[in-house]
Amino acid sequence: MKVVYVEEPGKIEIREKEMPILKKGEALLKIKYCGICGADVATFTGNQPFTTYPRIPGHEFSAEIVEIEENDRGLKVGDIVTANPYFNCGHCYSCERGIVNACTDNQTMGVQRDGSFAEYVAMPIERIYPGKGLSAKTLALIEPFSIGYHAVSRGHIKPGHKVLVIGAGAIGIFAAVSAKLKGAEVYISDVFEKRLENALKFGVDGIIDVSKEDLLERTKEITNGNGFDICIEAVGQSATFLNCIDAAAFGADIILIGNGKKETTFNHSILLKKELNVYGSRNALKKDFLELIDLISSGKINVDHIVSDIFDKEDAIKGFDALVHNDGSRFKVLIKMS
Repeated sequence: MKVVYVEEPGKIEIREKEMPILKKGEALLKIKYCGICGADVATFTGNQPFTTYPRIPGHEFSAEIVEIEENDRGLKVGDIVTANPYFNCGHCYSCERGIVNACTDNQTMGVQRDGSFAEYVAMPIERIYPGKGLSAKTLALIEPFSIGYHAVSRGHIKPGHKVLVIGAGAIGIFAAVSAKLKGAEVYISDVFEKRLENALKFGVDGIIDVSKEDLLERTKEITNGNGFDICIEAVGQSATFLNCIDAAAFGADIILIGNGKKETTFNHSILLKKELNVYGSRNALKKDFLELIDLISSGKINVDHIVSDIFDKEDAIKGFDALVHNDGSRFKVLIKMS
């Protein structure tokens, strides 16, 4: 089978690899669509702090079941599905307390173990979720949506809260949508005008183009000088974390999704002065996946228009290169694997 292979930072190619050999309790999945996550781009460029090399990237995907043993989940050959790509050990302190998304020995597909940029993958049956009639393209969006959805659940968002999301990439937009589902008034900021225009299609209440506007001045205007009740960081840069601290109201929540390698220096007394709650968010839980599949299949929300580009698997590397040199016009890039 063909796979996308990152031998080391900056070196990516399509290679031939042997087909997976199934173990007891696993199913063979034929990958349909695979999304290029910002983490995959960071793996390629060497900016993902958790990646080990060499690596097959990818953890946002949909697939068709082509081989599966008898199971109690009703899954069968031919089903179009998605799956949970975060492998937890099951016995560490986090796992014992049910915080399996933050397992101390977490292995995410495409990061600490080989991922879904392959024609076929072997997947534990317990990690496979039925698509409930959703298209393969839509199911490839469930995992990135679950990241923003889980992050929003970390805070205390209530109807009427004013929420700022910094970063209008796919994860930031999904976080904004998730906050809207909780009844919040949501604003999103970015440096790319095209990203902000796209965010408006998802029903955000306002945008802040920080390439042209001062974030703190706009914050004062929007919040009557009070600051935002919730600030969500979806970029992974030091400056944007500090922006969250500055834009947050006294007693506000800050939720961190963005991941990066750079250290941040600041006077922590500001956290005390404002009595801020700072929450990290990592991966997502099974319930996040299942709730989103139900939500989208019910017709209450449409996420397909976040997809800006689809490349065939033979052109997968062009998809990665397009995101490395993204001018803000590319939102979610999918690779059609079959």
